[in-house]
Amino acid sequence: MRYLRLLLTQIRISLALGMQYRWEFLLGGGLTVVWTLISLVPLHIAFSGRPPIEGWTYERALVVVGWFTLLKGVLDGAVNPSLIRVVEQIRQGTLDFTLLKPADAQFLVSTAKFEVWKVVDVTAALAIFTYAFSRLGRAPAVVDVAVALAMLGAATLVLYSLWILVIAAAFWVVRLDNLAYLFNSLFDFARWPVTMFSGIWRVIFTVVIPLALMTTYPALALLGALPPRTGLLSVGGALLFAVVARVVWRRAIAHYTSASS
Repeated sequence: MRYLRLLLTQIRISLALGMQYRWEFLLGGGLTVVWTLISLVPLHIAFSGRPPIEGWTYERALVVVGWFTLLKGVLDGAVNPSLIRVVEQIRQGTLDFTLLKPADAQFLVSTAKFEVWKVVDVTAALAIFTYAFSRLGRAPAVVDVAVALAMLGAATLVLYSLWILVIAAAFWVVRLDNLAYLFNSLFDFARWPVTMFSGIWRVIFTVVIPLALMTTYPALALLGALPPRTGLLSVGGALLFAVVARVVWRRAIAHYTSASS
């Protein structure tokens, strides 16, 4: 309950700061809508009016894009803002102010800042889901929605854990700009169903950088086509990633040198 209150406080502060600049708040939301529409163009060109590719029709692929849009909002709205700030604190040796607080350091750095206007991505994702299922001529079953929400939790955990691993590298590497850019570029591949990739790329996007778990598997769950074994393995893999990220974070903290050292 203590950490829940801390989380709500951080969100409330971020909301107050965001609303101080209302035009920027509204402009950011508007740009998010524009970029969401632009991101649908490649999918429309590749799938609309064409035979299914690896079993994916245009409507089913739209569900994948919906999950990509939702996870992109989580990444840009809740993960990136806080953890990118940590890189500067590590570089300047001012992370002491966080480490000395009577709360878990990983929690504090992970909730330091939220871009609340990114909630527009959630609305856009829901609109894409609605449009996709309207074209399919049916609504997702209640059980499928429940499984998809569980997969969303696993996907968010993996996304956060991967980003923690990237940020932890800042304790040893002076600049992380290129690595962070590479991570965001790789995440863009999550807009496509993973079965469209073959060979080594499918292995990479399923096991090494589990983009499949982030978008393809939640989409299959919502469509009622996710094998139970795959779902269970995905949740187990997400928990494993979280444990690895936690261990790496604690080792990274041990290597931290403050400005006063």
